[in-house]
Amino acid sequence: CRGMDGSEGRCREGGELRFPQGGSRMAERGRPRAFDEDEVLDVAMRLFWDHGFDGTSMSDLTEAMGINRRSVYAAFGNKEALFTAALERYLAGPGAFVDKALALPTAREVAESFLRGTVKAATSSDRPSGCMMVQSALTCSDATGAVRSDVAARRVAGVDAFRERFDRAQVDGDLPADVDTQALASYIVALSNGIAVQANSGIGRAALSRTVELALSTWPSG
Repeated sequence: CRGMDGSEGRCREGGELRFPQGGSRMAERGRPRAFDEDEVLDVAMRLFWDHGFDGTSMSDLTEAMGINRRSVYAAFGNKEALFTAALERYLAGPGAFVDKALALPTAREVAESFLRGTVKAATSSDRPSGCMMVQSALTCSDATGAVRSDVAARRVAGVDAFRERFDRAQVDGDLPADVDTQALASYIVALSNGIAVQANSGIGRAALSRTVELALSTWPSG
């Protein structure tokens, strides 16, 4: 409908007030959220990292993020979906050292960068200690089966990524042919998880770095 000046306005049809296409209802749906999604994800990531999935309640999340439950559900879905989004943010941020390590040219460099990256990430003074993935795995109850299964699947995928990298190292002659690459991958991931648990219990960076040095001193050589 148009007014006398030719501008579009509201219409009444059969006594019902209607808006033209692209009008107020569309504007309502297109209205930007009143919070920064990256900022609230950072807050959620730190809470889950520090307390695990079960140890972080929706009340904890909404209070820390400064938004209500309705906004959380509208933006992320349920608590499980919010956790998944926060975990993805962790892996792309504080946990990004893993992919960087896998891209290095030799198997030993891969292992060293991964383990030293674990120590650095797990003992940083400006964020929670330990590893968000490990902390979540340790604190997930059977009642949170979907989250527990997702974390377990990611852990298996991580071991597989290292095994595949070590397989390539064998083909390239960088790693002895008699090395069990599955066992080697499981070993360094288990060591990384142990470092994260120890960091969470208060063991410092210097002590954990010595553990890494000892592990690297036994690295297989041809």
